[in-house]
Amino acid sequence: MISKYGYDVFFSIAALCTVLIVVAAVFVEPGSARYCIIIASAVFFGLTVNFFRDPERVTPAGERHIIAPADGRVVVVKQVDESEFLHGRAYQISIFMSPLNVHVNRNPISGIVQHVRYVPGQFFAAFEDKASEKNEQTIVGMENSHGRILFKQIAGFVARRIVCSLKIGDSVRAGDRFGMIKFGSRVDVMVPDNATVRVGIGDVAVAGETVLADFHE
Repeated sequence: MISKYGYDVFFSIAALCTVLIVVAAVFVEPGSARYCIIIASAVFFGLTVNFFRDPERVTPAGERHIIAPADGRVVVVKQVDESEFLHGRAYQISIFMSPLNVHVNRNPISGIVQHVRYVPGQFFAAFEDKASEKNEQTIVGMENSHGRILFKQIAGFVARRIVCSLKIGDSVRAGDRFGMIKFGSRVDVMVPDNATVRVGIGDVAVAGETVLADFHE
């Protein structure tokens, strides 16, 4: 399954370029060079399709669960002061998404979108700590009856387009798709400091399935 976020100029250009290169390669001599060009273009197109894949996921039931919004490896778990939406101490859980991960993002909780802010910025490597503050990003705050969370879609060194369909006032369901970050990136999730964190640095997160933390009872 290809993500709807891939049916735009990026996916169209990849398909068009592949076809044009293959057609042009027919006239290339010697034959070994022709086959190398065709194979390289097929690999390029295959990687593009792989990047925009969008597999189905089964989200764990439980209103207190805070679910991973992105696929990737957990690179940060630490306490921070969060002043934009939670207004207090929080746990920051950061997930680094490599170009080989699924890049479709999913809602961490069921609730209401209370805050959305786009921040233009720079493009440091997404695994660096300064990317969390200085890179281009979209910041989203959600709330339900158990508490508040904030998360950031952060552009990386290669990823330079953030897609986020969420708007203030939207009622959302945990595990549903809401956007993606194209070509490698990072997502920071801020949860209340009294939440129970369920992951550690080095763990692999699966969007829509992995429980990052639980709201305090």
